[in-house]
Amino acid sequence: MKVLMILTSHDELGNTGNKTGFWLEEFASPYYVFKDAGAEITLASPQGGQPPLDPGSDTPDFQTAATDRFEKDVAAKTELATTKKLSEININDYDAVFYPGGHGPLWDLAEDQNSIALIEAALNSNKPVAAVCHAPAVFRHTKAANGESLVKGRKVTGFSNSEEAAVELTDVVPFLVENMLQENGGEYSKGDDWAPHVVTDGILVTGQNPASSEDTAKALLALL
Repeated sequence: MKVLMILTSHDELGNTGNKTGFWLEEFASPYYVFKDAGAEITLASPQGGQPPLDPGSDTPDFQTAATDRFEKDVAAKTELATTKKLSEININDYDAVFYPGGHGPLWDLAEDQNSIALIEAALNSNKPVAAVCHAPAVFRHTKAANGESLVKGRKVTGFSNSEEAAVELTDVVPFLVENMLQENGGEYSKGDDWAPHVVTDGILVTGQNPASSEDTAKALLALL
């Protein structure tokens, strides 16, 4: 069982002068769900190498058992520091794909041609794809075999407008995940702000927020 995890390479939070990147817990929790299930994990990012960590996700308020475990895991840290370049990845080598969130994907992975092609190829090959929190941004330009938006008519979730408003970044982000999924024809649903909410539609799995990351990974695992 081979799982590909794709992280952002983008570290600028719009023109605020603040940093962003991937959200630590949304990487660490799924990573250990897959690891403990015996999966072989490959990490990739658009630029390769060390992906930028959202500094907000590294504060004491957002630490969990998984982030604590990662902090002590030298091998995992080495893997993260040496992600493969997305352009060098062949989907035929993997059984499933997982995208952790953080605000970074809104800028790079949403527009990345390699990511778009990889998602389309994965789903066309009946390989499950999962994305959590802001990572459903990766479906902004993906197409189904019929040329329509990949999420059209599919049940999906992702970071909600109310959650984006709560972190006061509505006017900073290039687009709102909830709006984009709906504009693309997705059947968007959400749970309470900051509560776990995961949606599986066929081989597409989406999670709403950081609290959903572990359950999103488990849902992907269930499809394997």
